[in-house]
Amino acid sequence: MTKQRAFLKWAGGKYNLIEPITAMLPHGNKLIEPFVGAGSVFLNTDYPKYLLNDVNPDLITLFKFVKRRPKRFIEDARQLFTASTNTADAYYHLRQQFNQSQDSYERSLLFLYLNRHGYNGLCRYNLSGQFNVPFGQYLRPYFPQAELEFFAEKAQRAVFTCMSFEHVFRRARKGDVIYCDPPYAPLSLTANFTHYASGGFSLDDQSELARRAELAAYKRGIPVLISNHDTDFTRLLYRRAQLNKLQVSRFISPNAEGRSKVAELLALYSRAVDNVVPLTTRIRKQAP
Repeated sequence: MTKQRAFLKWAGGKYNLIEPITAMLPHGNKLIEPFVGAGSVFLNTDYPKYLLNDVNPDLITLFKFVKRRPKRFIEDARQLFTASTNTADAYYHLRQQFNQSQDSYERSLLFLYLNRHGYNGLCRYNLSGQFNVPFGQYLRPYFPQAELEFFAEKAQRAVFTCMSFEHVFRRARKGDVIYCDPPYAPLSLTANFTHYASGGFSLDDQSELARRAELAAYKRGIPVLISNHDTDFTRLLYRRAQLNKLQVSRFISPNAEGRSKVAELLALYSRAVDNVVPLTTRIRKQAP
């Protein structure tokens, strides 16, 4: 199957990890994503149904409009991808318009514009909830028509929600599969989190997610796969899961010098692997 790109640029997007993720995802009637982001896993799997959630209301509202009115949305959004809108003055004017707008359709159009014209495709808000990503200075920002059309067609199988991950877990039923791509734990406990929406994702949230994954898999028979950084903290959290370690390229700057490899984990909670000795335990036993 040809890999499909999301129509949004997204920090931490999973396009480059589709193969190892799909290799570990069990079959099921529905894929549930409590942290859907740009939707790369959704776009590159083939479940009968999907429940796609994110705490960012701008993102979920955009997805709903693309699902319901794809032709109109594409026609209207294309008008924001012109030479006259690809200047710093135009960008900051439209960013202010987005921050002041109460119209959900206008905000959705501008969200796509800001995503494609802003620096590195970041999605960042200040403490007041104002989108504050600077102008990206791209020569010719790409208008993702084909990606929008593919998303809109596949979204007919999906329900989009904007709620906490705890609420999403409560909606899961036997036969469903859950894939979690939460805001990553810091590489060190003094590092700052990246905020994709107002609020944040604390160490307590990381622990609660792991607890709920264990309960879903081992008490309710609902398999859960989680992506995260590979750290001592996450290995402790996921000690009852089957772990797959990956080396992933991270693009932390537009220049080649800013590319680095970061260790990540895929943690699978499933009754089928409940008897597998966790990777963390195996490593400790082998250590001198």
